[in-house]
Amino acid sequence: MKKKTTLSADAFPSINIGVLGPMVVTVNGQSIVPTAGKPRQLLALLALRCGRAVQVPTFMKEIWGGDVPKTGLTTLQTYVLQLRRLVADALPDDAAQSPKQLLATQYNGYQLCFNTEGTFDLAEFERLASSGAGALDRGDAAAASKALGTALELWRGSALLDVPTGQVLGAEVISMNEARMRVQEQHILAELWLGKHAMLIPRLRKLFAQHPLHENMAACLMIAYQRSGASWRALEVFRILRKALAEELGVEPAARLQSLYRELLSNTSELSLREFVLT
Repeated sequence: MKKKTTLSADAFPSINIGVLGPMVVTVNGQSIVPTAGKPRQLLALLALRCGRAVQVPTFMKEIWGGDVPKTGLTTLQTYVLQLRRLVADALPDDAAQSPKQLLATQYNGYQLCFNTEGTFDLAEFERLASSGAGALDRGDAAAASKALGTALELWRGSALLDVPTGQVLGAEVISMNEARMRVQEQHILAELWLGKHAMLIPRLRKLFAQHPLHENMAACLMIAYQRSGASWRALEVFRILRKALAEELGVEPAARLQSLYRELLSNTSELSLREFVLT
């Protein structure tokens, strides 16, 4: 039997949440992530919106989509009970809070409570991303690179990597991954401003291979090649992008990429970063 740790009577157990990779949710240092898929979906929704209530219809939509069984509400309540049991196992014997206080019932929903002593990687990512974007707007490339690089280091894989996703979580995952890509672009831009174009080429080649239709990544790689004295490679990147866009979407590269291509053909000495990389 697990030996429980002891907190003071008025202590609030820390809840640590990680969604930027495999899901991590710990109470008092102990995982409360269930093994079954649907309870994991429920916990993921609670974790993403920690400190806020999640309404029952949202859980229903996520777990069952448009085919909610007649026993849906009862089953949902069973999942909540299972999570509370995991919370109870993690709480010390003299905890001031009960599982029902940490995973609280709200009007037509449930809420995972969260205190300032805990950690939440998504919230920290968003804070650092905002700070880095602000530094970039001010022209402080060094501060932007540091903040945005630290934000990217929080990722441990794809968002909610080990959680089944329905309609609600699926949209959340897309949003988080898009935010990650946006920060990638901004961090690369800051690094280009700092003159690290040659060092960026391996990273950019990998990102462009993973996202062959991503025009901003193509533009970044083209600029990095051009500033490293390999304009012919930059031109080849444009041709690869153009072919991929034509085959997959039946469209031409955007006007700013066309302009970048013309600048390369005319041997412009230095291409504009902001004009071609930021949207």
